[in-house]
Amino acid sequence: MTKTVVVIGGGQSAASFIARFRQNDQQSKVVLISDEPVLPYQRPPLSKKFATGEMSKEQLFLRPQDWYEQNDVELRLGTSVKSLDPVSKSLRLSDDDTIHFDQAFLATGSRARTMPDTIGGGLPGTYVLRDLAHAEAFSHELVAGRRVVIIGGGYIGLEASAVCASKSLEVTLVEASDRILQRVACPETSEWFRKLHEDHGVTIHEAKGLKRFEETDGRVSAAILGDGSRIEVDFALIGIGIIPNAELASDAGFEVEGGIVVDAHCRTSDPDIFAAGDCAAFQYKGHLTRLESVQNAIDQAECAADNMTGNDREYEPFPWFWSDQYDVKLQIAGLNRGYDTIVVRPGERDGALSHFYFSGDTFLAVDAMNDPRTYMVGKKLLESGKNITPDQAADSELQLKSLL
Repeated sequence: MTKTVVVIGGGQSAASFIARFRQNDQQSKVVLISDEPVLPYQRPPLSKKFATGEMSKEQLFLRPQDWYEQNDVELRLGTSVKSLDPVSKSLRLSDDDTIHFDQAFLATGSRARTMPDTIGGGLPGTYVLRDLAHAEAFSHELVAGRRVVIIGGGYIGLEASAVCASKSLEVTLVEASDRILQRVACPETSEWFRKLHEDHGVTIHEAKGLKRFEETDGRVSAAILGDGSRIEVDFALIGIGIIPNAELASDAGFEVEGGIVVDAHCRTSDPDIFAAGDCAAFQYKGHLTRLESVQNAIDQAECAADNMTGNDREYEPFPWFWSDQYDVKLQIAGLNRGYDTIVVRPGERDGALSHFYFSGDTFLAVDAMNDPRTYMVGKKLLESGKNITPDQAADSELQLKSLL
């Protein structure tokens, strides 16, 4: 009897899993179930090239329609999974259909955090940016001269600020923490990006959370901050992080702790059900970790596909990330968790700069601003297990590639 594999989700992990699975197994039946009515697509361009009209919807798709047909993948788009029963190995769908499976891959991803309705978080004119529908709605607001307030000073908020400022909008960014990027970057990186945005006309309020939104004629018209200050706005964007979509797994009795817990082979607590991407939490250097990145979505999904098809291997992540803001490309290699020392190193070309993170003498990560050569060396050092000391990073005469 032909084995049936169901893939739940329609993002990068789902598409990457199917591609690798089909390389390994051309016989099993594969069913992709996604609550979005479109083919799996890439998310990073949504707030940038797609929202600004530089990229079409079709260009977002990770694979064209005919690829799924050629690879015998059944598509159930615009359909959500209401429940998963690991005992009977069945799914109940939103259209009341039931699908039985032999193995399953959970690529349920994540959703944007929202502000409570009690403070106006659901008012017309307030947006989050997580999926295609959000980006399509948001794109209509990008008109020169309009006033936007962006709540959240992480990478989502900063990238949106750059898009809006580049379109000649009046941009105000509000961050509740003491500094932008506080959760993910060192003070030196925060300061560098603060200056970048202020040089482009963005007004930044730090250590001032949102108290509430006010409305006029049923639409958001102002943001009241924690210190009582008032900002008149035409629309608002909320970029305060994401929540992993782990409820389906939790309801099915799987272990969930800040995400769907998977082992080194990407298996959940049920050996026939795997998970990867934003929704999955795994052990990394002694900590249960979720990695919200394209790199992790692809690599972990491919590892899950290999293990599901009998090619036994453990997932060994080498984290890397990027962020495009104005004419700056930030590239990050490694995770800075536990750092106690920062070394600032100028790049080889004008305006290039990198921040190296260390715990003692152990190299953890690097933030490279318009400094791709330093980023690549840092990434290769981390992947190869080789170290660079703080003194070496600080030595501008040292050619870092010689350490490889």
